Amino acid sequence: MEIVRPPAVAGMFYPADERKLKEEVKFLLDFSKDEEIPPGRISALVVPHAGYIYSGRTAAYAYNMIRNKDYRTVVVISPSHREYFPGISVYSGDAYKTPLGVIPVNKEMREEITKDAKFIFKGLEGHRQEHALEVQLPFLQMLLKDFEILPIVIGDQKEPFLNELSDRLSKVLDDRTLIVASSDLSHFHTKQEADRLDSVVERRISEFDYRTLLRDLDKNTCEACGGGPIVAAMRTAELLNARKAKVLNRSDSGDVTGDNSEVVGYLSAVIYE
Repeated sequence: MEIVRPPAVAGMFYPADERKLKEEVKFLLDFSKDEEIPPGRISALVVPHAGYIYSGRTAAYAYNMIRNKDYRTVVVISPSHREYFPGISVYSGDAYKTPLGVIPVNKEMREEITKDAKFIFKGLEGHRQEHALEVQLPFLQMLLKDFEILPIVIGDQKEPFLNELSDRLSKVLDDRTLIVASSDLSHFHTKQEADRLDSVVERRISEFDYRTLLRDLDKNTCEACGGGPIVAAMRTAELLNARKAKVLNRSDSGDVTGDNSEVVGYLSAVIYE
């Protein structure tokens, strides 16, 4: 009997109805498709994970970079919002499900990155109710065919954990694997303060300086709930000779709600050779 992780936030973060979900994702992709796709191989995307009404357009700028691409596996790296656990949890089940269907887990890759690992393990920790990973999947289902996922939730974003993850990923990924790093930016500041904080993350990504980004996050010079996934994705890409990054879009929740007193920041970027 297969163990399938059912959708936990369908109907809240995105439509639960298959037809409405397809329509919404198509609208978001069509709205945000004017950016030029980089000439080099795309190794990773950085995408936000709020409800589609808030961050979907920003996310779509990144997802448009993989139109007509043929990735066989997508490694989705998410922070854990609902539970803390030491280490990094790779989903131990067989598949994730959304209203658009079931996506199988790449079990061979899962075995390779967890075998004899110090911090990375197979488990359900972080996967039961986590939205930051789940909301990425319908975009991928609309753009890719016959692909598998490696669903990873980081419980502790300290540097040794991120280094082990990127070291191990770099040894198993190939040209037909994409990394998706899921992260929002600053939370509940004024729009002006959010812009100041979020511009730091934007600059570090644009300069491909994940080491300084990690220090900035530690010193609270900026904020990103998925800072660890971003750093892990960039370091993995660097180990695979992809050392260029372009920030595609940055926004905040006030752009949608009109309330600029307490906003959440969003950013999308592409990492490529």
